[in-house]
Amino acid sequence: MQLSNEQTSFIVDNSKISYQRCSEVEDHFIHQAFQDGFSDYIIKMENSEPDFIQRFFGPEGNARETSFIAFFEQQPVGVILGGIKNYETIKTMRCGTLALHPDFRGHGISQQLFELHKEEAVKQGCKQLFLEVIVGNDRAIHFYKKLGYEKIYDIVYYSNQNLSGLKMAETKSEAIIRSLDFNDFQTHIQKWTYHINWQNDIDFLEKLTHNHYFAAYLNEELVGCLSINSNGGISFLMVDKNVRGQGIATQLLQTACKNLQLSKMTTGFSNNSLLEGFYKKHGFQKGNLAQYEMYLIL
Repeated sequence: MQLSNEQTSFIVDNSKISYQRCSEVEDHFIHQAFQDGFSDYIIKMENSEPDFIQRFFGPEGNARETSFIAFFEQQPVGVILGGIKNYETIKTMRCGTLALHPDFRGHGISQQLFELHKEEAVKQGCKQLFLEVIVGNDRAIHFYKKLGYEKIYDIVYYSNQNLSGLKMAETKSEAIIRSLDFNDFQTHIQKWTYHINWQNDIDFLEKLTHNHYFAAYLNEELVGCLSINSNGGISFLMVDKNVRGQGIATQLLQTACKNLQLSKMTTGFSNNSLLEGFYKKHGFQKGNLAQYEMYLIL
């Protein structure tokens, strides 16, 4: 059966809809359900099957055993991916994606996939559900609110395509910048407490292969850290409150820029006006993309 990528008046016989765990089906069915479900999305989601599997069952933290797929006869038509971890000390089930083929929307399939997702979270002892949704995807936001989710945080994205200003920025910092391995970085950042979005959380970073870590020291005391990948994607930047204003964060970025030979930088983070001001000062531009972090307490 061939399905269109546009909404139609297609009548769905729900008796022909079946649901399975993603661990019980071949990966190409999961990939097809994802691609079809996002065929009319705000952002083009064009991932090859290997790239999709590597990303969504890798750093994104989803597991086949906690994800579910819907079939119409033998055709995959919807999928919900789920991943579990202790997120900010709370055992959390994250919805990594909920995708439904346009022809099958409005027939309760998304609701049933979500119920399987929620039941699995309860079964696994999770205390909350969590997801991110793009600002402007009003249909999805309305759906999640009906399910009981609440918007808690906003995620914003910034980029700098010309680092010349950053490279030449003067600082009065006397910090010593050193490279770190992941284990030392993980240990050092425990001294700071603030909200980090899922994609920048330590469990996510641990699964990345092209990340680099830098630390700033004053009198051999750690006062700042940076996590950045080989393409200039910044996932973590923090400086102790009592030494801010000296240019230590700028020095960290300048060191990364030089050592990694970067031509651009990008970043995304939740609800941090001080960080927004810092990036704007160094020529970063706020992107059009923004997301909400939404939670449902179990």
